[in-house]
Amino acid sequence: MPETFADEQLAAYVAKAAPVLGSLDVAALREGIALRARERPRGPEMLTVRELQIGELPVRLYRPVPGRTPLVVYLHGGGWTIGSLESHDRICRRLADGSGAAVLAIDYRLAPEHPWPASVDDTVAALRWVASAPAELGEPPTAVGVAGDSAGGTLAALACLRLREEDAAALPDLQALLYANADLAGTCPSMREKAEGWGLDVDRIRFFNSQWVPDQARWAEPGISPLYAPDLTGLPPALIITAEHDPLRDESEAYGGRLRDAGIRVTLRREPGLIHGFMTLDEVSPGCAAAIDRIAADLRTHLNRP
Repeated sequence: MPETFADEQLAAYVAKAAPVLGSLDVAALREGIALRARERPRGPEMLTVRELQIGELPVRLYRPVPGRTPLVVYLHGGGWTIGSLESHDRICRRLADGSGAAVLAIDYRLAPEHPWPASVDDTVAALRWVASAPAELGEPPTAVGVAGDSAGGTLAALACLRLREEDAAALPDLQALLYANADLAGTCPSMREKAEGWGLDVDRIRFFNSQWVPDQARWAEPGISPLYAPDLTGLPPALIITAEHDPLRDESEAYGGRLRDAGIRVTLRREPGLIHGFMTLDEVSPGCAAAIDRIAADLRTHLNRP
C-alpha cells in the first residue's frame, strides 16, 4: 500500500508548503512563524491566563478550571531557534482544555544568540522553580509533567537527565516527548527514508542543529542528544509520540525502547499519516487535531494516576 497522509488537507498543506520552506534565514523564519501565530484562531478560553517570570525568564500560566490540578511545564518546538509563547499559545490552550491540567509555557532563550546549553538551563530552572512550590502558582499541583514538541521535547528529556543527577527532588512525574529530536547526529533509518518531501527536510534539521550546537562533532554527546545517555535509570515515566512521516521518528522510538530497557514505564505511539510539527496544524488537518486530542487525553490519564 502506498504511503499516504492522514487526510487530504494535510497532503495539500505539504504540497503547498514545500516550495516556501526553502529559506534558512533565522530572521525570516521567526517573522514567518510569528505571522502564522497571529493568523491562527485562538484556542479554547481559559479560566485564567497569567504572564509570570522565573527570574528573567518569561512564562505563561494557563488554568482551565479552578482548584488544584496537575501542571504541565511546556517547551515549544522550533529547532531551538524559532518559536515563542505566541506561536504555541493555541497548543497550550488545547492541551490545558483537553487534559484538565494547568499549563506553564516557557519562553526559553533561543539560538543562535543563546546556543546550547542555555535552553536546557532554562528548562531545568523552570522545573526547579515549580518544585519549590512558588506562591505564584497558588496551591501545589497534584502532579507535574514536562512536555515539549520537537526541540521542546529534546529539552524536556535533557532536563530530566540533568535533574536526575543534580536535583532529583525536582524531577517531574511524567516526561511527554512529542516528535523530539533525540539524536542530532541523525543516525536512524527514518533520517534517510523520510529525508525529503514530508514537510521537514533533513537539510533543515541540520541547519537548526547547527544554530543550537555549531560544533557538529558534539552532536552525539549525551548532554545534547538524549539517545546517547549511557544510563537511563531513575527517570520519570515517559509518553513518547512520533509521526509516521517524520525524519526524526526512529530516534524517538529508539529512545523509548532504551527507556523501557532501563525499567522506565513508557507509552509509545506512532501517529499514522502525520508529519513533523503536527501539533501546530490542528486548524489545517482533522488528523492533526485528533492526534492533539489523544495527547491531551494521555496527559489527563498519566497525571491523574493514583
